[in-house]
Amino acid sequence: MSLPFIMKTIGKAIGLAHTFQVLSAFMFIQVLLSLTFKPILPRSSGHGGDKEKGGKRKCLAEVRNYFNLRVFRRKTYRVWAFGIATVVLGYFVPYIHLMKHVEEEFKETNTDWILLVCIGATSGIGRLASGRIGDSIPGLRKIYLQVAAFVLLGLMSMMIPLCRVFAALVVVCLFLGLCDGFFISIMGPIAFELVGPAQASQAIGFLLGLMAIPMTAGPPIAGLLHDYTGNYSVSFYLAGVPPIVGALVISFVPLIHEREMKRQKIDLDKAKMLSSETVINGELLPGSPVTDARV
Repeated sequence: MSLPFIMKTIGKAIGLAHTFQVLSAFMFIQVLLSLTFKPILPRSSGHGGDKEKGGKRKCLAEVRNYFNLRVFRRKTYRVWAFGIATVVLGYFVPYIHLMKHVEEEFKETNTDWILLVCIGATSGIGRLASGRIGDSIPGLRKIYLQVAAFVLLGLMSMMIPLCRVFAALVVVCLFLGLCDGFFISIMGPIAFELVGPAQASQAIGFLLGLMAIPMTAGPPIAGLLHDYTGNYSVSFYLAGVPPIVGALVISFVPLIHEREMKRQKIDLDKAKMLSSETVINGELLPGSPVTDARV
């Protein structure tokens, strides 16, 4: 919450270039803190034959372990991941271009930091609330929290050009921060539900990789539209479309999951029926492995 005000003060004192250097120092501290991480799951013990493998084969095995694509074999994960990638095409547009829009439309340069504080405050509230609410929703149904957050995010982005007073923008930013908090915090639990705890870290990693390109491309595209039209109205209207479309896509994930679970149950019942058909009234049928063994 206080970071926007601090960054604005530092920027006026030391300039933009040195402000980015200060932010880089903060990121370096995060890198050092990440070295303290200890995995909860124990490492799988290797087979005896692994000791006889050469260094190249061991290296290749490690690469395959960290870069395997098994998570993409799950249809539910594929739908969810590509739906999220669609959402983030317009995700950063309000956060990047909002200050410039306020400067052009409201001529506000002294109180625009209030909007960032509002986004940060409600984002923190959303992260705390989503954890409690997500724990109370069983299974993959918690994905509907993300769906609601994305739909609201898209609508709020479209509402920005319609705000004629600064107070209305404050209300919009409160909802934008709330959507951000719900989206970020519920992503990990959904990955656990889709692929299990053993592959959750890789699932999140691949998801972030898929998000990188559209998330990076969204703000420049919005900037080009601003240069072409002369205002941010079209940019904000179009930025609200990908979150709504992505929300509709990922809303089918629980339905696909239930269908797959029913199909697995039917296949399991068929397998049990086939195994029980080898014995009728306590007598072994010809062709049974036990009968062949006796013969």
